[in-house]
Amino acid sequence: MQPSDTPPVEFDLTIRNGRISNADRTFFADIGVRNGVIVEVARGLPAGKQDVDAGGMWVLPGGIDSHTHIEQLSGMGVMCADDFYSGTVSAAFGGTTTILSFAAQHRNDRIPDVLEDYSRRAREKAVIDYGFHLILANPDEQALMHDLPAVIDAGITSFKVYMTYDKLKLDDYQLLDVLAVAGERGAMVMLHAENHDMIRWVARRLLERGHTAPKFHAVSHDPLAESEATHRAIALSRLINVPVLIVHVAGAETVDIIRKAQHLGAQVYAESCPQYLFLEAKDSDLPGFEGAKFCCSPPPGDKASQEAVWQGFKDGTLNVYSSDHAPYRFDESGKLPKGDATTFKEMANGVPGIELRLPLLFSEGVMKGRLTLEEFVALTSTNHAHMYGLAPRKGAIAVGADADLVLWDPNRKTVVSAEMLHDRVGYTPYEGREIQGWPVEVYSRGRCVIKDNQLQVERGSGQFIARSRPDPVLNRRAPAEGRGIFSQFIGLKSATATE
Repeated sequence: MQPSDTPPVEFDLTIRNGRISNADRTFFADIGVRNGVIVEVARGLPAGKQDVDAGGMWVLPGGIDSHTHIEQLSGMGVMCADDFYSGTVSAAFGGTTTILSFAAQHRNDRIPDVLEDYSRRAREKAVIDYGFHLILANPDEQALMHDLPAVIDAGITSFKVYMTYDKLKLDDYQLLDVLAVAGERGAMVMLHAENHDMIRWVARRLLERGHTAPKFHAVSHDPLAESEATHRAIALSRLINVPVLIVHVAGAETVDIIRKAQHLGAQVYAESCPQYLFLEAKDSDLPGFEGAKFCCSPPPGDKASQEAVWQGFKDGTLNVYSSDHAPYRFDESGKLPKGDATTFKEMANGVPGIELRLPLLFSEGVMKGRLTLEEFVALTSTNHAHMYGLAPRKGAIAVGADADLVLWDPNRKTVVSAEMLHDRVGYTPYEGREIQGWPVEVYSRGRCVIKDNQLQVERGSGQFIARSRPDPVLNRRAPAEGRGIFSQFIGLKSATATE
């Protein structure tokens, strides 16, 4: 027999002997990588130039965190503690290989200037792949007719809008304008759903009575503010048959409203975060200002709210699990802008979580039997990829996908401390919690990013990922009978009709 003229297969990287899990199944195989892309998944692959024995490890797709605030100026004028270097380094140490962060427009900002500013900073600093959502604070004619279509064509196919906060909130009429553009052009609209006037009304009366401590933040954000705004957001989306995603769902009633709307055919998707599984409102009732470390919006609820969020993840009501990493230091640069005189209404809003997002859910969900490994992968990676136009490049271990791979040690136990983390916040609300399972090696497009608890790549080595139209927008259903009949008179059309 003559020797074959076919040259032997050569891989830049092989990961062998691993237990691989995607969102649909778990299996044993080797992974062959060339030029940053997975080119073969099979047993018995030959060793690559870099050969990794993953025996005893669980090999999962790199995490995708689709809700992060990094190097962002808040509506109150406070800059986050993390820039695109520290934020992406921290993400990578926690097993995340792609982030979607916010490019925040404030009222007087030009959208092209906002995007150029954020793009430059990320390009110079990020160590993993990244994309942006646009926070839209001024949906004027220039934005609606020119800037938003250009943004979508440039691969930023999602917008975030607020139903609260004085300097960011849009009224219902403006929300409908944004939804209409998103529906026609093929973008996902993310909504921060809280009733602004409910919060404002309660907060004013608390302050008038001298109730200024951090714990009153949760009191002012009554769960009804979230559930009412969520119901209203769903109604607006149904009016013009455009999918929406409700971010950082906290309350049991809100989960129930979303579930019922989905059962009725509403195209509403939802996200929740670690703080709504592992923190409670009572955590903010601490001496002095210590409670400010636990304050975010919406605030965490009680044990019943936590159980509702777990159930929402389990039954598919809640589709993605993100960090909502909002990193503010516990000083006058962040949480306490007026020092000891800071009221609950003035403190910076948000908690850090980008590095612990995956380990917390792995430990409490997978290792304690509340989620299967496949459900974990779906909630932390695959669903994000489809929800935001990253699939099939991201979110799965499959031929043709980027080699974003994480090796997990399911037996490693870690006690959380702020000192072990890589953000610049200086504290964590999860201090002292024991976690089982940890990401020990992290690969982004075949590059080893984390190994032996050390960063292996240079700043600026991450890539901007231009995203396609999200699956929920492209696959949106026809409106229910009798709904949206006005569209024939006012010219609304779907994204698929324009492509």
